[in-house]
Amino acid sequence: MQKTDLHLHLTLRQIPRLGKLNLASAGNMIEHLDELGIGRGVLMSAGERRVPFGNNAKNRLICEKYPDRYAWMCNLDPVHPETVFDRLALYKSQGAIGVGELSINKRLDNEFLQAVFAACEKLSLPITIHMSPEEGYKYGVVDEPGLPLLEETLKKYPELKILGHSQTFWIEMSGDAPKTKEGRNSWGSGSIVPGGRVPELFEKYPNLYGDLSANSGGQAIMRDEEFGLAFLEKYADRLFFATDMVNTAMEFPLGAWLDKKLEEGKLSLDAYEKICFGNAKTVFGI
Repeated sequence: MQKTDLHLHLTLRQIPRLGKLNLASAGNMIEHLDELGIGRGVLMSAGERRVPFGNNAKNRLICEKYPDRYAWMCNLDPVHPETVFDRLALYKSQGAIGVGELSINKRLDNEFLQAVFAACEKLSLPITIHMSPEEGYKYGVVDEPGLPLLEETLKKYPELKILGHSQTFWIEMSGDAPKTKEGRNSWGSGSIVPGGRVPELFEKYPNLYGDLSANSGGQAIMRDEEFGLAFLEKYADRLFFATDMVNTAMEFPLGAWLDKKLEEGKLSLDAYEKICFGNAKTVFGI
């Protein structure tokens, strides 16, 4: 059973070095995906502008070149909120299956972000958000400890599917989530303390979903096996396997962990299939 990876960052052509990252082309990444048992991947977008990799146009070209291996989400540059709906409608017509990852470093109640949420709800475009602890940080939409702005957004747009992602989101899995910037930007460790905001929001809002990529999502599940497995079973319809890989040297442990728990009989086949590929088909059509 091949997985669908809901979170990749790849290039049209290989870029040996961009800052500290070695960026793989979509073509060169295929062998690595095969090794990890990943049949399809979803490309995240850096926006509309001309950037070294990952904008809407380049991701669309990748998917046209490798239609059986990749799909793409679109993104927007944070300008002209009055045109947000038309821009997103255009990208949807071009094949975008969602918006992601939204990482504009503004509070969730910012005018532009609100325009994006409203348009995504009308267009039935799920949205993956990368959350950060404060404005002025490198990137990521901003909420306060306890995620009150996310809750208001979930209430305001009940038909909008929001996929939570990043340390600042998943650290709230536990009731003892830190409140400092540094703590909120950590992966978390140790047993989950009851009363976490993420489980509470999952319980209250059926439009909240989870992107399990990177060490943030993976650690939220694996740090406390008993709690993590129960969470996977309870919300199997709303969780997505993902990695956040950018090159062939990267490999996150959650995929192998899920395989192992299935083999051990600790994770049901139904939950495994939904998380690893079924939800991608049901929610995103891939």
